[in-house]
Amino acid sequence: MIHMNNISKVYDNGSVALSDINVDIDKGEFIFAVGPSGAGKSTFIKLITREELPTSGQLIVNGRNVGGLSPSEVPYFRRSLGIVFQDYRLLPNKTVAENVAFAMQVIEASRREMQKRVQHVLDLVGLRCKARCFPAELSGGEQQRVAIARAIVNNPLVVIADEPTGNLDPDTSWEIMKIFEKINKDGTTIVMATHDKTVVDMMRRRVIAIEQSRIVRDQVKGVYGYED
Repeated sequence: MIHMNNISKVYDNGSVALSDINVDIDKGEFIFAVGPSGAGKSTFIKLITREELPTSGQLIVNGRNVGGLSPSEVPYFRRSLGIVFQDYRLLPNKTVAENVAFAMQVIEASRREMQKRVQHVLDLVGLRCKARCFPAELSGGEQQRVAIARAIVNNPLVVIADEPTGNLDPDTSWEIMKIFEKINKDGTTIVMATHDKTVVDMMRRRVIAIEQSRIVRDQVKGVYGYED
């Protein structure tokens, strides 16, 4: 599903973000990427989504050599991914349903298919009753649910989440994590960068810890391992 072989990322200013990363993530796994701020977690995520390119090494995602993709191939590659951000990134002038449907418009899905899938994923995240609301009318937790619905509406093989509970209170964070857990049980691979110690320690999924650009720990049923 995701294969990193001797991946390194060095920025133009000489800053080493990742060094000699070797990771294999199988279909259906749920991965937490943890570590101190600036350790390389966000770069780890951005390489998978092809926001960044590795300086060296080989990265395979869903059978595609990410480093070998041409610019015209990148949008098609990203259609196999669902991406959830900390800051939601919803379109303020579109309703909840329109925000979710927008991801299907990009792949030119039929109107009938869009209506069916949008209703389904809004049911999944518990927001069908908010379909006609605008983002400004929603709480932070509800906006993140919309972002998750948008990320999964095209049935991605992998969902990438970068600090999805970072702006949420603990109770809302748990509600969001239950949705991710449900998605994962349906077979979707999830890779999540997080600083949420409570969530990681309670869920006990695979934990990849990154410090000073290197993987220092890769545990099945791992814990967060850092003090707040």
